[in-house]
Amino acid sequence: MERDTLRLLCSNLIRPITRVELSGLLDPSLFDDPLHRTVLEEIAALGPVPPARLRELLPARITNRGFPDFNLNEFLGRDQATEDEIEKLFRSVLQMIELRHRDDGSVPEA
Repeated sequence: MERDTLRLLCSNLIRPITRVELSGLLDPSLFDDPLHRTVLEEIAALGPVPPARLRELLPARITNRGFPDFNLNEFLGRDQATEDEIEKLFRSVLQMIELRHRDDGSVPEA
């Protein structure tokens, strides 16, 4: 779920402003993997940059945060995706957002 969330945020499938909005709704502390948490933090910190610029800047920022073996390709999906693949990526983001709000008590359990 974490990796799919980050794949969507790193992709060309959403607009930069959508990436900013989604990353703002996510809680880095819900990411179990320290690398995944760091990637989310850096994506959020970069703001509404175009996907190509994000992909250019992210590796150095992650390396500077203590992950010298960071491989951006692990977080990139294909430039083209099927409707099912896009739905799966968005579902991962929504699940992570729901986890955040469930943990802070702002969304009641169903």
